[in-house]
Amino acid sequence: MEGNTQTGTVGALPGRIDLILTGGRVLDPAAGLDGIMDVGIGGGRIVAIAPSVEAADARRVSVEGSVVTPGIIDTHAHVYQHVSGDFGLNPDMVGVRSGVATVVDQGGASALTIDGFRHFIVDPSKTRVLSFVSAYLAGGLLGHKYVDLYGPTGINVGAIVKAATDNPDLIKGIKAHAEPGGYSRWGVESLKLAKQASRELKLPVYVHLGTLWPEKPGVSVDAKAIIEEVVPLLDPGDILAHPFTRYPSGFVAPDGSIHPLVREALAMGVRIDVGRGAHFSFDNAKAVLDGGILPHTIGADQHGYNVKLVGEKRWYRGIFSDTDLAPDDAPVDDSPYSTPLGMLHAMTELMALGVGLPDLVRMATANSADMLGLSGEIGVLRPGAPADVSVFRVLEGDWMLEDSNGVKVRTDRFLKPEMVVRAGEIIRADSPIIPEFADAA
Repeated sequence: MEGNTQTGTVGALPGRIDLILTGGRVLDPAAGLDGIMDVGIGGGRIVAIAPSVEAADARRVSVEGSVVTPGIIDTHAHVYQHVSGDFGLNPDMVGVRSGVATVVDQGGASALTIDGFRHFIVDPSKTRVLSFVSAYLAGGLLGHKYVDLYGPTGINVGAIVKAATDNPDLIKGIKAHAEPGGYSRWGVESLKLAKQASRELKLPVYVHLGTLWPEKPGVSVDAKAIIEEVVPLLDPGDILAHPFTRYPSGFVAPDGSIHPLVREALAMGVRIDVGRGAHFSFDNAKAVLDGGILPHTIGADQHGYNVKLVGEKRWYRGIFSDTDLAPDDAPVDDSPYSTPLGMLHAMTELMALGVGLPDLVRMATANSADMLGLSGEIGVLRPGAPADVSVFRVLEGDWMLEDSNGVKVRTDRFLKPEMVVRAGEIIRADSPIIPEFADAA
C-alpha cells in the first residue's frame, strides 16, 4: 500500500485513551499526515496520533490495510425524511452507516420547518447533520417538484434571516437555484433574494446549476445566459453546484468548453461542489478536470428518487415534471452501480478520472469544513478535535462505472467504507446502499 512514510506533525494531549485505531494508513493532507500510525481516542475526542499509541486499558481495533481519514463530510444530502416525501433519505443510512461522519442537507428544511428538522432529524441522528436552509418557504417538499412554489413570491428574506440567526449551530448556508426552468419564469430574481439574505447573514449561497424544472411553455433559455447573470451576483465563499451535470447549465458548453465566467468566479473565491446526483456525466467531468478545474468539495446528492433499494421501483429522470416517476410496474435494474451509492462511490468515480486519493480526502474533509465555516473543528485529525474518523479500504479489482448517460468507465480501484468513529463511538458501515463488493468485483 502506498503512503507508508510518516510525514507531518503528530502529538498527544493529556487524557485517558479508551480506543486505539491501530495499523492503518492515516491520511489527512491538510494536516500533513500520511503514514502508518495509531489514533488514540478518549472522551469523544482525538487524544494522540503517533506511530505507536499505548494505553493499558484501551480497546485496540486493528484497521490494518485500511485508510484512516478525518470524518468524511457529504456537502450535498437530502435527509429531511418523511417531510420531503419519498425524496428524503434516512440521515444515518447515507451518513455514518455509509462511512460518512457529517451530512449537509441541501434545501430540505425551510424557515417554516427548521424546528421540525432539528427535532426529528438532527437530534436523533448519530450522523452530524447540518443544513443549508432553503431560500423558499416551501423547502424541499417532494424534492422541489412543484415549480410554482419556487418563485420570488415564495421567498421571505426576513424569515430566512430569523431562521439562521436562531439556529447558528445548524444552518451554515442557503440553498438556491439558477437553472433553465426557473430562469424561464423569473430570471434570477429568486437568487437575488437569496443573496440578500446571505449577505445580511454573512453565509454562503449554494447554487444549483443544470436543469431541474422544464422550461415555461413557449420560452427557450440559453444556459450560457444564466451564468452571465449569476456570476456577478456571487460573493467569495458562495458555491456553484453540479459542474458535471449532463443537463444544460452554462458551465460546460456542448463543445466541452468551460464558460470563461466560471474561471472568473473561481478567481474571486467562488467554490465548486460536485453534487454527483442522478445527472452525473463522465464526459462533462473530463472536460472540467481537463480544463484544470478541480471542484472544491464533492457532495453525493443522494435522495429517494435516485437511490433504489431492494424492492423499490420508484425512479426519476432528473427533471421534475408529472412524468418523472416510473409506474409501479416499471422494471428494477439490479446492477449495484446503476445509482449513486454515496460519497465513497462519488470519490471512486473521480479517482477513476485521475484525481489522487490525497486530493479526494482533502475535498471531502478539510475543504468541506471550510465551506461550512468549521475549519479546524471538523474534517481534521489532530489531538483535541472531535473524534470523527472515517475508515475505508481501497479495493483492487475490475469494475465498470456508469454515468447517467450510460457512458462507462473502467476502474481497478474502488473505495469501500468500513466504519465511522463518530464522537468516539464505532459505527460499522452496513448501509443497504453499499454494494456487495465480493460479488460485484
